[in-house]
Amino acid sequence: MSKTIIVGVTGGIAVFKSAQLVSNLKKKGYEIHVIMSENATKFVAPLTFETLSNNKVSLDTFDRNFNFDVEHISLAKKADLFLVVPATANVIAKLANGIADDMLTTTILASTCQKIVCPAMNTNMLLNNITQDNLNKLRNYGFNIVESGEGLLACGDVGSGRLADLDVIEDEIEMAFTEKTLLNKKVLISAGPTIESIDPVRYITNHSSGKMGYSLAIAARNLGADVTLVSGKTSLKKPYKVNVIDAYSASDMYDIITDISSEYDIIIMAAAIADYKPNSVSDSKIKKKENMVLELERTKDILETIGKNKKPTQKIIGFAMETENLIENARLKLERKNCDYVIANNLNDVGAGFNTDTNKITIVSKYEEKNISLMSKLDVAYAIFQNCTQENLL
Repeated sequence: MSKTIIVGVTGGIAVFKSAQLVSNLKKKGYEIHVIMSENATKFVAPLTFETLSNNKVSLDTFDRNFNFDVEHISLAKKADLFLVVPATANVIAKLANGIADDMLTTTILASTCQKIVCPAMNTNMLLNNITQDNLNKLRNYGFNIVESGEGLLACGDVGSGRLADLDVIEDEIEMAFTEKTLLNKKVLISAGPTIESIDPVRYITNHSSGKMGYSLAIAARNLGADVTLVSGKTSLKKPYKVNVIDAYSASDMYDIITDISSEYDIIIMAAAIADYKPNSVSDSKIKKKENMVLELERTKDILETIGKNKKPTQKIIGFAMETENLIENARLKLERKNCDYVIANNLNDVGAGFNTDTNKITIVSKYEEKNISLMSKLDVAYAIFQNCTQENLL
């Protein structure tokens, strides 16, 4: 059964972004009901939201064209989540002080579900002590406030007050709907490739996109964990509400992870870390030759190091990307690196491995193997946490 979200829309120029948000949420399978303030209808016609949500927009608390129930109470009971976007200074003040004088505010006051408020207004209005006090009141009442972004505002000012990016709001919604099975846990994840310089121009790297590690970070965040992501160079956007530490080389990643690993309950080494690096790096560009011999030396093994120093309460999860002898090689890594689990995937499987949005894995532990069929990398990440952490940690 799909979750029901009530979207409260108030009067501001960011209303058009709310329309896009409703469209996005509908495509994700949520049941959407929209309540508009009178001022919001001055910016966008209710028909727009009715078309996008496939439901009648609620406007008037005393509308007589309805089924025989008290509409604001009926909607409040349906809601799994109440989202106010954009939230003006006016509606924030009303909610903070319990004023219920229209369809939107009466329905929010009658609802018992989680509530997310997304402020959008002029910078001076947002930073006014009264507005800040009202936002703090809402936080104390259990409302989740999505902080405004910064930039050029419709009024011409530059500063805070822009509606948060839609992907940030959607992240907040996903977090609200995800059971917090990793609450109070600290999770450390590595992701992406490392880069080993040859000279100021050239380097050695691999095909890793970082998508699996980033998906693990997002899933852990949604599950309530305090997440640190140590990331090699990728083109991916840094995940919202995740502490991201950039690492360039295998040596950088080694120093960062071994320095902080003792602080974490779960460590997942999903990065594609270079096994070898040039044994010397030229200070100037190496001129083109007919042939060139590049001498390599082993990099430090991060997983082996943290495995040797693993605390009894820690869980360490490694990755084994193979092209042959998948389970045998994964079991060798499990034992040699002192891991609790190794996530094995075959790069020859269609839809698995580097630069894909999907993955197909086998979770290898000391006593068993569990196959996870082809699915999105985010769903694979949830499967990893479900199978590798809950029984042991919670």
